[in-house]
Amino acid sequence: MIVITAPTGNIGSHLLPLLLESGPAHGEQLRVVVRDPTRLPDAVRDRVEVIAGSHGDAEVVDRACEGADAVFWLVPPDASLPPEDAYCGFTRPAAKAFVAHGVGHVVGVSALGRGTPLAHRAGLVTASLAMDDLIAGTGVAYRALACPSFFENLLEDAGSIRETGVFTDAVDAGLKAPRAAVADIAAVAADLLCSRTWSGNESVPVLGPQDLSPDDLARIMTEQLGRPVRYERRPLDELYAELLGHRLDKEFAQGVVDMKRAKNEGLDAGVTRTPATASPTTFQQWCARTLAPAVLSEGTRHAR
Repeated sequence: MIVITAPTGNIGSHLLPLLLESGPAHGEQLRVVVRDPTRLPDAVRDRVEVIAGSHGDAEVVDRACEGADAVFWLVPPDASLPPEDAYCGFTRPAAKAFVAHGVGHVVGVSALGRGTPLAHRAGLVTASLAMDDLIAGTGVAYRALACPSFFENLLEDAGSIRETGVFTDAVDAGLKAPRAAVADIAAVAADLLCSRTWSGNESVPVLGPQDLSPDDLARIMTEQLGRPVRYERRPLDELYAELLGHRLDKEFAQGVVDMKRAKNEGLDAGVTRTPATASPTTFQQWCARTLAPAVLSEGTRHAR
């Protein structure tokens, strides 16, 4: 039995079809934890066991872990809480459930940065790494997917790219860093969840095929979209003010700013890309498949 949390999210929506395809061959049953079961396609609901509710709720996650062999764990950060509460606070009921029900293997979505001098002052990333330590401390076999920034983050700028040819971030225009597609992260998770020949606790970096700077992204988007695209860097104080304007918790907003600052100082550069840590989808391919339809369609619904 594999339990999938956040099955309708960015990564989970790619992971669930992979497990529906490969799970039966491995003799796996699938159980999903979802706040709103109606967001699951009818064909999916007929093939999985559905636990309705939040996987941060102790009663819900306890039911989800009963009889489970493996769990895919993803925290949807609650911006109304300080980072430690949003990550570790959300995860503590699950950590107890893993122990109570003898869950053997957990695959979690985390971040790059462990072992770097920046790890202790990287805001949301620091909180995510603390979550990894919490899960590892339960004694389960744990693999933390150490992820860089997602290509999909650019979908938040789809409207701006369409209307003004501009996308923004808070890092240097020339800073090269790893970036990856969420579909590739889901594929790594699916392999780990189905194989379960591993033990102990390790990070599994998913680095994409190459490091790219915002200027590189702008150049490739210009080529793929057939229209000029340029990058504008946002000051961190401006970003903080905007986040507060959206009524984010002050500590959470500061956590976003600290994460951006740490990334600009090289947080994501601590792992060397190898055939084992690279993932296949190029930014050019992702633009053609995902960004171009979003930008070139006037009816785009922005994804987060």
